[in-house]
Amino acid sequence: MMLPFPYRKLPPLGPGRRSARQRVMAQWRGMDLAPIERARALRAKSAADLMPGIFKDLRMDRRQSEAEVVKVWNNLIDAAIVEHAQPTGVRKGTLFVTVDSNVWLSEIVRYRRKEILDRLQHSFGREFIARISFRVG
Repeated sequence: MMLPFPYRKLPPLGPGRRSARQRVMAQWRGMDLAPIERARALRAKSAADLMPGIFKDLRMDRRQSEAEVVKVWNNLIDAAIVEHAQPTGVRKGTLFVTVDSNVWLSEIVRYRRKEILDRLQHSFGREFIARISFRVG
């Protein structure tokens, strides 16, 4: 006899067979919590599934790139400037740098700003660092 549709085995209706452990636990508790435990097991996610969302919420990619800027700053920029100026963050293409005195701020802004910007743009690209903002802090 030929069926008009492909045969598939249908799952049984109602609760499935319970293991000996489940029967003993249900008897000990006075109620069957197997459906609730199954529902919890279905909602559980592995750590590998959760980590990308957590990293996104914590903005880890941005923090990692800011840490990279500090490393490159310390190796790429003149040691005299590094002693008096440190990058504090990057936001919307602007690198914020804190300078320890007005004298150094004036020196950097007048004579070294273009050189520093060119070096950092060469390392990170013009999209990541488009401008530098210096402040005394």
